[in-house]
Amino acid sequence: MNSPKRRKFLKNTSLIGASLFAGPALVKGGQSPVLEGAAPFDLVKKDDVGLPITGTFLDEISHDIPHQNWGEEEWDADFRHMKDIGIDTVIMIRSGYRKFLTYPSKYLMNRGCYRPGTDLLDMYLRLADKYGMKFYFGLYDSGEYWDTGNLAAEIEHNRFVIDEVWEQYGQKYKSFQGWYLSGEISRKTKGAIDSFYTLGKQCKDVSGGLPTFISPWIDGKKAVSAASNDLSKAESVSVKEHEQEWGEIFSGIHEVVDACAFQDGHIDYDELDAFFTVNKQLADKYGMKCWTNAESFDRDMPIKFFPIKFDKLCMKLEAAKRAGYDKAITFEFSHFMSPQSAYLQAGHLYNRYKEYFEIKK
Repeated sequence: MNSPKRRKFLKNTSLIGASLFAGPALVKGGQSPVLEGAAPFDLVKKDDVGLPITGTFLDEISHDIPHQNWGEEEWDADFRHMKDIGIDTVIMIRSGYRKFLTYPSKYLMNRGCYRPGTDLLDMYLRLADKYGMKFYFGLYDSGEYWDTGNLAAEIEHNRFVIDEVWEQYGQKYKSFQGWYLSGEISRKTKGAIDSFYTLGKQCKDVSGGLPTFISPWIDGKKAVSAASNDLSKAESVSVKEHEQEWGEIFSGIHEVVDACAFQDGHIDYDELDAFFTVNKQLADKYGMKCWTNAESFDRDMPIKFFPIKFDKLCMKLEAAKRAGYDKAITFEFSHFMSPQSAYLQAGHLYNRYKEYFEIKK
């Protein structure tokens, strides 16, 4: 194998390797062709960090991510981990999905839903009380909207759920501080304004005006079905279309919906500033709080879903800070950021997050 050709190959390889580590003097003009004109930056320490995450969803149903089968001991530990990085708000993403429930609802069980083995709602409220957090209750999702495209179908079920939950839990726990209208939409959807308005008003009326919020998604190029192998689609909403459509929706719901937390994972990273700016302007116009749902899972990978690459999360939180957003929540801490998550990478993300925000706990 010591042929002239092999010796020439090794020589050329050595030269290429040396050029990769060469200083500026070895590059034409003294500049790197890749970094020419680029501003210097520090990957380890930033002067202007992003908006910190202060809220998280609790995904108790685990519709498209694996259930971790935690008991109260594990959940207690997770609330402590949340508290350590400054999370002050927890949101139960939905109180039930189709036939599976988080609490023993007499109304829903009489309609064929399964009795849960654990009253997760009661446990979450007790833990929120213990750790001094605000708890937002997520409404029931019958699945009819996903089957029909009509969000108004969710009104009838939740009219009973809202009253039932407030009577049994809302008046009992100090931490019960708000409502999450769990219907997820991206654009003008049949029944959306009527559904959000009707349910938002009932939530406020029954609880003495406690705040409500929604978390829709932006119909960007990464807004593909979780069951699909595709990572992107050809057609996506423009910033102008997004502004027009959500201006119409906000105008119809702002009296009973206090905040909107758009999911941030369906657009590309170089689109964040444009869409975030419009979101903040619309929220300000209609007197609503502008939150971001900073997804802590990665939509750019063919395997769905793993914890997000830390740099990507930083880019999204920094864009939210630039746009002047009021709060950052995430979907979702327990699977994708927790040190005790089933995903090993989640604990590493937690550590990188603490280093980034210089959290010493």
